[in-house]
Amino acid sequence: MKVLFDTNILIYLEDFSEIPVDLQELLKIFKKNGVSTYAHPSSMIDIENDKDEERKKVMLSKFNSYPCIENAPKPDAAFINFIGTPKSSNDRVDSEILYALYRNCVDFLLTEDKEIIKLASKVKLKDRVFTIESALGYFENLYEKKYPKHPQIRKELVYSLDIADHFFDSLKNEYPEFTEWFKKISREQRPCYVYRENGGIKALLILKVEDGSIETNQGLVPANKRLKICTFKVERFGLKMGELLLKISFEFCIKNNIDEAYLTHFTDGEDYLTDLIADFGFRKVGKNKRGEEVYLKKFICDDANLTPLQISKTYYPSYKDSKGIRKFIIPILPKFHDRLFPDYAGRKQSRITDFGDMTEFSIPGNTIKKAYLSHSPIRKIREGDIVIFYRSQDKQLTALGVVENAIATSKIEDIIIAIEKRSVYSMKDLEEMAKKPVLCILFMHHFYLENPINYKNLKKESIISSGPQSIIEISPEKYTKIKELGGLDERFIVD
Repeated sequence: MKVLFDTNILIYLEDFSEIPVDLQELLKIFKKNGVSTYAHPSSMIDIENDKDEERKKVMLSKFNSYPCIENAPKPDAAFINFIGTPKSSNDRVDSEILYALYRNCVDFLLTEDKEIIKLASKVKLKDRVFTIESALGYFENLYEKKYPKHPQIRKELVYSLDIADHFFDSLKNEYPEFTEWFKKISREQRPCYVYRENGGIKALLILKVEDGSIETNQGLVPANKRLKICTFKVERFGLKMGELLLKISFEFCIKNNIDEAYLTHFTDGEDYLTDLIADFGFRKVGKNKRGEEVYLKKFICDDANLTPLQISKTYYPSYKDSKGIRKFIIPILPKFHDRLFPDYAGRKQSRITDFGDMTEFSIPGNTIKKAYLSHSPIRKIREGDIVIFYRSQDKQLTALGVVENAIATSKIEDIIIAIEKRSVYSMKDLEEMAKKPVLCILFMHHFYLENPINYKNLKKESIISSGPQSIIEISPEKYTKIKELGGLDERFIVD
């Protein structure tokens, strides 16, 4: 596996300051597992521009100790059209480094440059670009443990949180009234979702149901019952916590018959949150009086002309299931089902948003975007197709998703790139899988069947004649029976 170091990573490693602990741990993992690291020849330009003469001298003397990408390709016109014309020498270097990833000179890019991360989104490379923090989470899961580590997010009451925690400093600075608001919702016994690490808060979600209109500088958003995501803050994006917090918010809406959600946010131009919420259908509708941008998401699709995948992304959890869309049953062993769907366990999907007993649940398997690997020879699965998972030993249909992409390969490097940051597989799993051709199915998990359908009923309804041993395509008529027996919510189905 090949990882390209951006210039800022090289500077971390070679200047006089202490190397961050996370980077130290990451380098240990790379060395232990034979991950090759590279510099880009254009980084020399960045180093030459360093105004710290002493550091520049040291860096130039050490740069040649790193293997460089040979004959690094220069960005072509199409790539520049995607990312925009570089406005400075630094921009040009950034584009050349990112282009090396685009041309698959390496597998991943490690950077702390938020501008590069933004550019990566434009050319659909963001899942192959890591910060130090996100890289450590990914490679620890890949190499260090048999199973991915699952940090726990707990549902608690706001009054259990310590407002003196440094986590709240930025919120108190941005919102002068935050402390009084925090006291108010504490007295209301408002629930929240929180992740702690080493005694400190690292992620927090606070929700509120509203039914009024929303005032913006672009006009009034009409009154409607909608969920306000009051507080959404994540300090550990590398663990996909942001996606899990969104999933919690969406499931709350599903359970409580809420068709819209919104949040307000001061955007700083280098913003992980706006990229994240855009992936799940939040659209900017204006600014409020405070100057925050207002982002609104709808769950019910009002444009049936969109492609199936566009509907899934824009109006999630809504999905399209018209007759032209293929449907497949995928058998999956319980041990992989448990990793892919860790919140299932035979319980109804609304359990994590029941504001009753305190609960906790884990990631990364418990997110929306997932990857499943199979040795099935089938090659008909395409973007927008529907996949329904059959838990083999339990003999039940359990979960439904919509395919984002399907990739067939027999190279472990290609598998790692294909499944990107959504993997729940260890390197040992991947090495074993790669002994035969592998089908990588990237999909969005939409629903668990309200009523899981067991083998007896599947056979009785002539949906299957025997327990599926590999992926099978089913007819529209059989899918309709599954939809009826499984109790899928018709509000979110576009035909």
